[in-house]
Amino acid sequence: MNKGIPSFRPTLTGNTHAVSTGHYLATAAGYRILEQGGNATDAGVAAGISLNVVLPGSTSFGGVAPILICDAETKVVSSISGLGRWPRSVKLDHFVRSRGGTIPQGVERVVVPAAAAAWMTALIQHGTMSFEQVITPALEYARDGIAVGHVLANTMSTFDEQSDKWPTRTEAFSENGSLPRLGETLHQPQLASTFQRLIDIEKKNKSLGRERAIEAALELFYKGEIAEEIVSFVQGGGGFLSMSDMEEFEVGHEPPEIGRFNEFEVYTNGPWSQGPVFAETIQLLAGDDLKGLGHNSADYIHLLAEALKISFSDRDAFYGDPDFIDVPIRGLLNEAYAKSRRADIDISRATPAMPHAGDPWSFEDRSEPQDYSYNPPLPIEGDAEPDTSYASVIDRWGNMFSATPSDGATAVVPSLGFTPSTRGSQSWLDENHPSVIAPWKRPRLTPNALLGFKNGKPWTVFGTPGGDAQIQATLQYFFNVAVFQMTPQQAVEAERFLIWSFPDSFWPHVYTPGRMELERRFDQKISTDLEGRGHNVEWLSLYGGRANNVCGIQVNHKTGTLSAGADLRGEAYAITR
Repeated sequence: MNKGIPSFRPTLTGNTHAVSTGHYLATAAGYRILEQGGNATDAGVAAGISLNVVLPGSTSFGGVAPILICDAETKVVSSISGLGRWPRSVKLDHFVRSRGGTIPQGVERVVVPAAAAAWMTALIQHGTMSFEQVITPALEYARDGIAVGHVLANTMSTFDEQSDKWPTRTEAFSENGSLPRLGETLHQPQLASTFQRLIDIEKKNKSLGRERAIEAALELFYKGEIAEEIVSFVQGGGGFLSMSDMEEFEVGHEPPEIGRFNEFEVYTNGPWSQGPVFAETIQLLAGDDLKGLGHNSADYIHLLAEALKISFSDRDAFYGDPDFIDVPIRGLLNEAYAKSRRADIDISRATPAMPHAGDPWSFEDRSEPQDYSYNPPLPIEGDAEPDTSYASVIDRWGNMFSATPSDGATAVVPSLGFTPSTRGSQSWLDENHPSVIAPWKRPRLTPNALLGFKNGKPWTVFGTPGGDAQIQATLQYFFNVAVFQMTPQQAVEAERFLIWSFPDSFWPHVYTPGRMELERRFDQKISTDLEGRGHNVEWLSLYGGRANNVCGIQVNHKTGTLSAGADLRGEAYAITR
């Protein structure tokens, strides 16, 4: 604990298990499952699906859900992609020509819904409970209703303002045509009915065993009536999704990527997400005396900002679905490559725009492929609107679960009560971009899960919502605990900065070179110093920014205790025992 750092909330400690998520009701759901004897995956899935109910503006049961799971016995970390694919019938030319070079809002950007498959696959492969057991809290929230707090009230207000644009969404979240306000109750009967249908099919197949019964529910979603209802709705609105797309889809289950920082190893999802940006950045800074620079000093902020710019430049140049493109991930995460890129940072001057991409190919003992082509981006003005939430669990046996569900409600399927994933918005129309639209290709996802080891032992789970701010917020959180010895709660509350010197991941890929945002708790002298180095500083509120719900849990292997933190910028809460 860093005694010099205050926090408004106490860091919660326990010696049995802990949950920290982006909403207190989701945290309660996960804790309930742990108290019933479930493991980290059982509780994490319960919490994640509950987030789909209690944060409908940020997540969807038909959205995305990248997951990391660490098995306590084997110490093996598994990554579940939880990311859908573009329908096989999609054509780049449709968006370039028929849609005037844009990816319009609505069902044309729908990819195969992946969250449901991610939750159930995690439960089958790593859980111990039935689907009915873990989904019951979410079912109760949807069926019996939840009280509308401030965040949800703001969401409902937005839904009301956009009711003409998304009429089926208004229908799903309103009673008698009126959306609930602060202090009222939100019911989601269609979503509750969907959950009950999945439970019923699981029960019918109970005699086949736990795993096969959950698979039956999975088949109903992707091959049965639920799939038919999703496809009918999407195609009715002009989208591309087909039954064969649903039937052929499986979530990826793969080894994670790893970044190393001194005695720490941080695991993240693959380059179909932005997760490896975190891994590359901590390796860029592994040789620096960050503690000596001083926490959130001008030198410290500048160094982190410039390192992030380098990693984001590599993201834009190389990241995409590795099933379709040759991603030089081994070179990008080579520690010698990190040292070569670190040499490009000038401690006295900010790079005015996104730096040039590196040459990771040479660190894989090969040359750049002849068919590789990439055009650096041009600035685009505007603002992006992030969504997403986060769920983390550590159980009494030491198993760990980290998940970042996303895709808020827009075009809701009326009979089902959720929106199929619109993550096609994180694709490009430039045919030379590694994440250009292509049939059956996955968009490059912003949500990514994180899980850390210390001295070879499982140590922490952490994450946040926030679009392109996710890596930036989690990087600052990580250094707060790993370098500056803060508790998780101190670390999530500490003031943050954000940069935007790279193309935003959401269409139309806003790009504002040099832009840096500081929370107003920073001293004006810090801003003046950073502006003198070439950063274009803008001020956020005291506890502002787009990455506003960081959560984290860590293990103290000396004492056997757990400590957890949850961000007061949103409605994140933690529970430990």
